[in-house]
Amino acid sequence: MATLILVRHGRSTANTEGVLAGWTPGVRLDEHGAEQAAALPARLSAVPLAAVVSSPLERCRETLAPLLAARPGLVAETDERIGECLYGEWSGRKLKELAEEPLMEVVQHHPSAVSFPGGESMRAMQARAVDAVRDWNARIDQAHGEGAAYLMCSHGDIIKSLVADALGLHLDLFQRIHVEPCSVTAIRYTRSRPFLLRLGDTGDLGSLVPRTEGPEEKGDSGDAVIGGGAGAS
Repeated sequence: MATLILVRHGRSTANTEGVLAGWTPGVRLDEHGAEQAAALPARLSAVPLAAVVSSPLERCRETLAPLLAARPGLVAETDERIGECLYGEWSGRKLKELAEEPLMEVVQHHPSAVSFPGGESMRAMQARAVDAVRDWNARIDQAHGEGAAYLMCSHGDIIKSLVADALGLHLDLFQRIHVEPCSVTAIRYTRSRPFLLRLGDTGDLGSLVPRTEGPEEKGDSGDAVIGGGAGAS
């Protein structure tokens, strides 16, 4: 089955301002985030990509722009299911302010019980993202054959929830997972189980080569308490 390359968007203005962006329009990459995005084509140069899928939010589309310019044969398709968590009334608020909310302790220690006021539950967030990956895995396998790789550009909480699903971790443990802005996480899906190949990688990716078989078939900031975080580095 397919290898999924997950890219968190580059550092955004909301990250540097300590704001929980959610689906707030107009949140773009800051200067450092633009530099991170510009470095992505070289980092992924050794990785063949069958398709690119993006969250509809500006910061993800900006992150992908240099990669798409370097690979004119690729066109990013948009999938709302990998868009940021719907934080509802929390969107646009300062993280320091939200830290005083009683619900924040639940977000950290029992996220499977959380429904954001005026937004969605964290269970629903994970479920829609996992559904998107399952659908795209099947689509990529059918169109490009098993062993193909494709890329999704998404958000911190979405990526962490997908990693938790791949590792068989309960959602209540997903806050232990860390992904930097513009980091790369790779998951190899097989018929029997997924394998986590990279997690939050911010370095060279030249050795990341998709394989056609899983092992059993052959016989590492600035993350905040929610929403990905300040992304200082």
